[in-house]
Amino acid sequence: MKRDCPDFMGPIGGSDWTGVGANRIVSPFYEVVTMDKIKVLFVCMGNICRSPTAHGVFRALVEEAGLKDRVEIDSAGTHAYHVGNPPDKRARATAVQRGIRLDDLSARAVEEADFSRFDYILAMDMDNFHNLSAICPDGLEDKIHLFMDYALEHRIREVPDPYYGGAEGFEKVFDMVEDAARGLLEDIQARLSAP
Repeated sequence: MKRDCPDFMGPIGGSDWTGVGANRIVSPFYEVVTMDKIKVLFVCMGNICRSPTAHGVFRALVEEAGLKDRVEIDSAGTHAYHVGNPPDKRARATAVQRGIRLDDLSARAVEEADFSRFDYILAMDMDNFHNLSAICPDGLEDKIHLFMDYALEHRIREVPDPYYGGAEGFEKVFDMVEDAARGLLEDIQARLSAP
């Protein structure tokens, strides 16, 4: 975790710590306190193709791993073209074929508060990486990464935008996203289990 200490539920008395667990602090004088969730934001241009696909895929992996109470997931766009709209119908169709839900998602634009709120801000390509870097408040730039840098098998650093292509583009994006999502989950699992 990037945070130095969790929010405490309040002292019961005293101040001597007796132990630190992976996700809690234990003291005879303080209540057991669960640390904040790890928060992940996926970002593409309009938040209707790539980032909601990553959102849905990663959410399914997190739930399968039993971590839905420990990881918060959202997605957004660097442009406000589609705010309030559902994911692209081709993205939804591809997701349904693979057993992933996107139907509850709607597009939103990245906000300044996102840079403080999220631990991982994951851009789908270099254009969006640069767009995020340009609006990021000073001192928070280290939260911004390329999503594909977490890929276990793919050696490409950018998820191509399938918006102007056919269904095969969405299949390719889905394959890439599944790979990077697995690597991201491994990274977060390691972070959650670190002392």
